[in-house]
Amino acid sequence: MTTNTPPRPPKELAARGRALWRSVLTKYELEEHELALLMQACRTADRLDDIAAALVGQPLTVDNFRGDPVAHPLLNEQRQQSMTLARLLASLRIPTGDAEADGRPQRRGGARGTYGQRAAR
Repeated sequence: MTTNTPPRPPKELAARGRALWRSVLTKYELEEHELALLMQACRTADRLDDIAAALVGQPLTVDNFRGDPVAHPLLNEQRQQSMTLARLLASLRIPTGDAEADGRPQRRGGARGTYGQRAAR
């Protein structure tokens, strides 16, 4: 007998990662390869929080080795991690609320498997 209880979030995840894990898995059942993508998305979300915390009180620019002002390196990393998170979440192809509201399902590619919504409890 199977249950509809989603897997618990891994202990290594921080608050943002655990919240993302729960928000996805309480509604959708993912396959193993999709769980790996979700795990990376959760780690990335946590990393973005760490970067944001490290940037508090920091200047937007720093001087490089020649003394020229350049963007703070963490700003560049934050931008890269934000793009990574967006790509990871997009690769999961989870329907958005907008697609459900207007009655049109989100388009899925042929390589993407189907998944079932969790039954209401």
